[in-house]
Amino acid sequence: MPQVQMTVLALRHMREELRFMATTPTAPGQVRPGDGSDPQPAGHIGRIVAASLATGLIAALLLVAAPFISPEENDVTGAVLCGFAVGWAMLAILSTRYTDQPQRWAAVPALFMGLGGLVLIGFGSSSREVLNWVWPPVLLALVIWMFVRARRQLHSRSRRWLLYPVLAVLAVASVGGGYQTVREAGDANAYPMPGQLIDVGGHHLHLNCTGTGSPTVILEPGGGDFSSVMAWIAPAVAADTRVCVYDRAGRGWSEPADSPQDATQIAIDLHTLLQRGNVPGPYVLAGHSFGGLYILTYADRYPGDVAGMVPIDSTNPATHADRARATAYDSGSYDAVTDRVAALGATAARIGLVRLVGSFGYGDLPPQSRDEVRAKTATADYASGWIDEFVQANASGAEAAMLTNFGDKPLVVLTAGAETDAAHDTAQNKLATLSTDSSHRVVEGASHPGLITDERYAKATTRAILDVVSSVRNNQPLVK
Repeated sequence: MPQVQMTVLALRHMREELRFMATTPTAPGQVRPGDGSDPQPAGHIGRIVAASLATGLIAALLLVAAPFISPEENDVTGAVLCGFAVGWAMLAILSTRYTDQPQRWAAVPALFMGLGGLVLIGFGSSSREVLNWVWPPVLLALVIWMFVRARRQLHSRSRRWLLYPVLAVLAVASVGGGYQTVREAGDANAYPMPGQLIDVGGHHLHLNCTGTGSPTVILEPGGGDFSSVMAWIAPAVAADTRVCVYDRAGRGWSEPADSPQDATQIAIDLHTLLQRGNVPGPYVLAGHSFGGLYILTYADRYPGDVAGMVPIDSTNPATHADRARATAYDSGSYDAVTDRVAALGATAARIGLVRLVGSFGYGDLPPQSRDEVRAKTATADYASGWIDEFVQANASGAEAAMLTNFGDKPLVVLTAGAETDAAHDTAQNKLATLSTDSSHRVVEGASHPGLITDERYAKATTRAILDVVSSVRNNQPLVK
């Protein structure tokens, strides 16, 4: 009997062991004894994750540069998404085929990004407004789901060192995109447009005139800036004469333009704007930074309209006048790179990156104007237009150099004393030689932007403008 009992106990023990083995998951690469199956290849899942993510990035870059992808923002963004989709699809396929850690969940982001990219390429313009509200929460939910699946199914250091950082970037992009969309909708109500929009031929420009009297002062903001940066100067000038501020194409409340925005095109648009806006001359033009190139070009192209000028720490024109160089870069000569970079800049604005960078600037302006500038410079139109403007810098400098004689019209050249050097001083002195009635004033302590954004130094700028106004009004030489 004891032997029988021992035999029964042994059989029970063996049965329990077999049951345990049948129900216990096997470790990666192991096979249950006796199940008759071949072992699955262990593979190198970490290498596959790295190769897949790298392939997605390379595919995105190649598609962006591909000649069959137009340089429009929707097409470039769609190409980036399709490239990333290739990487996720590669992870799903290769991990299933060559490792014992299949990451089939990666097919979901591949499908999401691939379809999203195709929708943008095919229907981007008509679907953009809806997509701006839809994609951020959907992407965030997808990222959370991907994190859970990867945590459960990917047992490799690549999860922590490669996959998690990518998911973190996607999460930040979704949150930033949602924030940007909500803020843009709020900004439209918070900062209503002063003045009016005027059609200048294919696009509308914003114009706002205040004050009374003659001559009319036209304020030209610097590169990347728009009318609100003149918040200290415009009201002060308006107390003495009429003053108009406006926004170039793609700035502030103005619509973007299809043509390259070099100094000549900007001068043509401004001339059309003033004519259709019923702003009679003569004009005193005051331009800051790049705006200095634009007013010089305007004075060369429409000399009868301009009675006086104030270049405000102007970007220096080309050294010599050369008509062969005074030509805008047309889209065919640089769209393989620059137009695509501009489109990527617009995409960066849509996920909130431009707003984040710009939120720290313009602190010396009045609060309302400061907030207007921060809001309007955070848009996709602004980002792409800003890049184009700087691409045209050499052409604009050559066009501005075509003005070689301003006669005896009053001209005050202002230079920021805190940010100058011998070469800049020499070029600024040369500007002053354009007129026999000129003055070169160095504003000590003023930075380049401070001449318009800092109330203290903006008073010196206002004084220079009003001195030119007085000279034109009274037909008297400048007070030196």
